[in-house]
Amino acid sequence: MTIAAVLLGYAACVGTLGARVLGQAGWTARAPMLGIVTYLAAGWSVLAALGLAGLTLAVHATALGGGLSHLIGACVLRLRAMYATPGGAAIAGLGLILAGAVAARTAVTAASHLRATGRQALRHAQTAGLVGHPEPALGAVLVEHPEPAAYCVSGRHPMVIVTTGALRALDAGQLDAVLAHERAHLAGRHHRLLAMARIAGQVLPFLPLMRDADTQVARLVELHADDAATRASDPRSLATALVVLATGASPEPALAAAATDAVQRIHRLLGPAEHLGRAHRQLLRATAAALALAPVLLALAPAVAALALGRVPAA
Repeated sequence: MTIAAVLLGYAACVGTLGARVLGQAGWTARAPMLGIVTYLAAGWSVLAALGLAGLTLAVHATALGGGLSHLIGACVLRLRAMYATPGGAAIAGLGLILAGAVAARTAVTAASHLRATGRQALRHAQTAGLVGHPEPALGAVLVEHPEPAAYCVSGRHPMVIVTTGALRALDAGQLDAVLAHERAHLAGRHHRLLAMARIAGQVLPFLPLMRDADTQVARLVELHADDAATRASDPRSLATALVVLATGASPEPALAAAATDAVQRIHRLLGPAEHLGRAHRQLLRATAAALALAPVLLALAPAVAALALGRVPAA
């Protein structure tokens, strides 16, 4: 019961305070991919904590107690005592309901979201293929449209799409920078990172961290693509291109070059901040790993403590 309460407390704290802590962290813009990983680790650890809280409640009165005991090679009766749940089968049943509800809602939400986005991306790619034509020199599909726009479509038929309006509005350097930005989205599988954030947010929309993760990850993937593009081009070219594209209409289902926080991104490109030091990056990686592992470690804490203290004889 105590471990279940700790896991529920962990989920509540990370799900509420995590949004404020990460939202105010300036380092996420300096290391976008680390920021993405940390947001996803925190959000999915909340889901894991809720599911494991239900399972730990069910350990004492169900076969799970025996299975967990054999898994770590410990005595069934002693290990069950470490996870003892006051209330017996009733509390254990509630625990199984909680764990099942979290697992089922996550699975259904993930399947529904991935199916919908996959169909949307496929339709968009098919439409672009009908109204546009591949332009080998650009490595993109060119669509006749007066508005300047450039974006990518993921899925089974990934492609970069650029309008004739963008060709007229951008010079060669700006166009190269924009295309590099879009290719970075596809190479980095950014659509998968966005999907993970959106699924977690749809499962637990009442927690601030889960609500914010979608917006924050969308912002950070744009910054990550900007960084990739500027490794081979002048940041000022991309910044100028963003000004041009920000006035155009960007298609909704795609990752577009000027779709998110264009003003912030332009300032960042024109006055880049100092990169994070190695020690700082290592600390942030360790923090993300700790968030990912925390629910499992908390759930197994009684078993580990029992073995360490010699209370559970070897099987």
